[in-house]
Amino acid sequence: MSESVSTTEKPSLGAKLAAEGFGTFLLVFGGVGTALFASNHFTDPGANSAVYVAVALAFGLTVLVGVYAFGPISGGHFNPAVTVGAAAAGRIPWRDVAPYIIAQVVGGVIASTVLVLIGLFGPDKWPQTAQDAGFASNGWDSHSPGGFGMMSAIIIEVILTGIFVMVILGSTHATRGTANAGIAIGLTLTLIHLISIPVDNTSVNPARSIAAAIYGGGESLAQLWVFLVFPIVGALIVGYAYKALFDGTTKA
Repeated sequence: MSESVSTTEKPSLGAKLAAEGFGTFLLVFGGVGTALFASNHFTDPGANSAVYVAVALAFGLTVLVGVYAFGPISGGHFNPAVTVGAAAAGRIPWRDVAPYIIAQVVGGVIASTVLVLIGLFGPDKWPQTAQDAGFASNGWDSHSPGGFGMMSAIIIEVILTGIFVMVILGSTHATRGTANAGIAIGLTLTLIHLISIPVDNTSVNPARSIAAAIYGGGESLAQLWVFLVFPIVGALIVGYAYKALFDGTTKA
């Protein structure tokens, strides 16, 4: 007979970090992998293949699946900006932020490295062609699918990351949340990608940006700072604002 487990027991920090690492691996492998393998748009400079919808759905579906698989363990962030926003809103302790982010970045880098390994056994010169095209990295000007500039990328990353964090905080609220939070979160990320892939290839997630940029070449790395800083800015603004505006209570 197995021993009964107390309902007050919570996952250890190690379990939470493993969940965040696996979840971010899934996100990058599914989303960036679709961008790289489903079409030559993100691997052949100048190609015009329209795969935006497929890529948007891939990112949304990976988050939806990840939230249900790993959310009960770690909260299902898979994104440093979401972790920072959750801490700002009082959902997780600040002491957990750095370990979460490390696990997320490691999971994302492992995923992009596996994508490179797959490409090594693909078409001739695939890895070099993929890198020349930026490896689905985020960027502006010549690295923007629609030719948008740096300020466009900054504005859209702040706004869309804020929207993403707002939906997450609302749908996972302890008393007002919904059992279908994963669906809302996944569809929101899909919408975000549909809006912003033409602008900057969509980040709203520094771990995803790092994972792609390390194989995207020098210019991708040079532009990476925008996709580290401004998703965090958007998440902080909304995290603090949500706590101030929506977490107030009153006695019945």
